[in-house]
Amino acid sequence: MSGVLSNLIQFLTVTLVGLIGAVSAQAIGLPIPFLLGSLAATAALSLIWYARTNRRLWFSQWLRRICIGTIGAMIGTTFDPAILGLLPAMVLSIPAMIVFILGSQCANYLLFRRVGGYDPVTAFYAAMPGGLIEAVTLGEKAGGDVEVLSVQHFARIVLVVLAIPALFYVMTGDVVGSAGGQSLEAAQTGWLDWAAFLLLVPLGYYLGRWIKMPAAQLTGPMLVSALFHGVGVLDVSGPTLLLNGAQLLSGAGLGVMFARSTLRQLIICFALGAVSVAMTLGLSAILAGLLVGRVPMPFEALLISFAPGGVTEMGLIALSLGASPMLVAAHHLFRISATVMIAGLVGRRLMKPAAQATDS
Repeated sequence: MSGVLSNLIQFLTVTLVGLIGAVSAQAIGLPIPFLLGSLAATAALSLIWYARTNRRLWFSQWLRRICIGTIGAMIGTTFDPAILGLLPAMVLSIPAMIVFILGSQCANYLLFRRVGGYDPVTAFYAAMPGGLIEAVTLGEKAGGDVEVLSVQHFARIVLVVLAIPALFYVMTGDVVGSAGGQSLEAAQTGWLDWAAFLLLVPLGYYLGRWIKMPAAQLTGPMLVSALFHGVGVLDVSGPTLLLNGAQLLSGAGLGVMFARSTLRQLIICFALGAVSVAMTLGLSAILAGLLVGRVPMPFEALLISFAPGGVTEMGLIALSLGASPMLVAAHHLFRISATVMIAGLVGRRLMKPAAQATDS
């Protein structure tokens, strides 16, 4: 069998298994199903394949980068002029969010470096309090251990989106979020919405490369899309099919990187993840408590605004609590954007020599 045909069969197999995992995750109500379900299913496949062949499954990294750019542009579409009207309500919580990002980054770095024994680059990007795709993309560029980063951030998201609803159930007895039947209906999309992404993704990528943005394939499209939407030049809806497809393929691309992971490594990552989540949620609770009465948001809404989990799931929990999902989402978008920018700038000093040569 030729190499090209073998790669094609492997790619289609990985994609099919990722789709099965995504649909299964969606059927049982897991958050971010097309990303996490695909990642989990293809990771399992990758581990089995590597154990039998001592080789990784092949997956198109070029296609993965396109999907990452698409997700970046999707994030940018959420920046609309209405967010400017939320700034007065965020005048104190945004500086607090910066404190949260820096505090979480430092505490997590010490955890992963001193307790986990990760190398400095991997520990730094594993410590990022947000953005699975973003953290892995930046860490990969800097020369970090992609397998560890993928597992560590996978653990963070899973643990946060399970812990927050469980916490509210213990506190109030109410089921919140997607488990409580909440949903965010996507706006109707047309061919113009699809066409916009054909422009935003490559334009953002090349602009990001030109101005030397960290992880340009992600941050470039996100910046361009955010600028166009923030000033009202564009007002397009991210097609659900496109978002699901981008998450599916991104998750599958990350899943194949689990090939050389061991059961011991997975247990360590989840154990460290549990400690990390406990620390970050503790810091979230402290900051939320300090802001109560000073910003027009109750403690519960502030807590989920700081919690380093999925934007969609935290928005659904906000709906369950009768809080503004847009205000909660605005905090999370700032958290992710600021985390990526800070990590990209600071992380350049940690870059391994080989990664620096590639980056230049």
